[in-house]
Amino acid sequence: MDRQRPVILGYDAVSPLGVEMETQWDRASHGASGIGPLTRFPLRERFPVRMAGQVPEIVADDYPFLASRDMALWTSPVFKHALLVVHRALKKSGIEVTNDISHRVGITFSSAIGGLDAVIRADRLLVSEGKLPHPFTNPNSCINMVGGKISIMTGATGPITSTITACATGSTSMIIGAMLIAQGMADMVICGAVDFPLIEPILGGFATMNGAYRPREGQPEEPPEKASRPFSINRRGFIVSEGAGCIIIAGEDFAQAHGLIPRLEMAGWAMTSDAHHFVAPNPETVRRCIAQSIVHSGLQPGDIDAVNAHGTSTKIGDRIEGDALKDVFGSGVPPVSANKSQTGHAMGASSAIEIILAMEGMIHDTLLPTINYLPDPDIAIDCVPEGARAVAQEHVLKNAFGFGGCNSCIVLRRIA
Repeated sequence: MDRQRPVILGYDAVSPLGVEMETQWDRASHGASGIGPLTRFPLRERFPVRMAGQVPEIVADDYPFLASRDMALWTSPVFKHALLVVHRALKKSGIEVTNDISHRVGITFSSAIGGLDAVIRADRLLVSEGKLPHPFTNPNSCINMVGGKISIMTGATGPITSTITACATGSTSMIIGAMLIAQGMADMVICGAVDFPLIEPILGGFATMNGAYRPREGQPEEPPEKASRPFSINRRGFIVSEGAGCIIIAGEDFAQAHGLIPRLEMAGWAMTSDAHHFVAPNPETVRRCIAQSIVHSGLQPGDIDAVNAHGTSTKIGDRIEGDALKDVFGSGVPPVSANKSQTGHAMGASSAIEIILAMEGMIHDTLLPTINYLPDPDIAIDCVPEGARAVAQEHVLKNAFGFGGCNSCIVLRRIA
């Protein structure tokens, strides 16, 4: 085993499928959807977005630290959900960040949207009542404060950075974490991402840029659970959702020194920039990112057993991802799971949540389905439409592509 390839020590997530990993996996493997009516704020009569993927409420009594007086100041939901998944992932990893290792524990956990809700709430109060913002307004909106709060909670004092690459933020956090380990700057890294973007102007903005789902002109709105349909001929845009995912990675030597036997590792990765368009992906750099991640893993395309797609349900994005897969794999494109069909698009957190679902699938020898799928003849790939499929997976490719042309691809390997 290459000791520069980080191993996975533990992970945890919250998503529209649930707040406990067991619940999320059970619902995902049974083809359930986490999409429902949007209830995060009162809907105006003509507001164009009316459905979303919402994370169920956390029972605070189960996690007393989330109900502390200090946490009452951190009003943006990104903080309590980030701290929750980090707390649980560390517990599952079997590692406690003690004084003797804290300086070798890094943090790349980040967010694409951050706590913008705090600024918008303060702005509306200032306009309507003339009240100045609460002293914690700016800290709540500061994206790197998510990692800062994680550092405070865990005691980790190694390298810390915010890896903001829009929708690819979660995957990028793992790649930057792997680089820190490879460079000898950290032995263990707390990776992941959180986003809670169900905020009126953000959702309205996604609608006006024709990204968020809208029903066809003159047609009634469809049931929420049917609206997210990556790679389908009748796809109508993404369903905005929320969530958080944490992945703890470490060097193999560190894992062995602590008596841990990991089951998964990061076998390879790549990042590219499109230099093309602010939202439309560049076919060449998307294809190159996929291909380079496989080369970096020391594998051939034929060694990849499955693909966990970016798959947002946009017309151009899904087509370019499908074309890139065909360019790299030829006639042998592996089965493709698009988790956003079940969870919606949680912005920067989406790739963290999806890579966790992919790892669960590797451990359970199960490929999750792409629900609501209706074949598109221009994207001839196997999207596992029939429901969860029993497939042993040694190597899985995870794709993540973000606004601004930020591409991050990771190859996972099962090692135990």
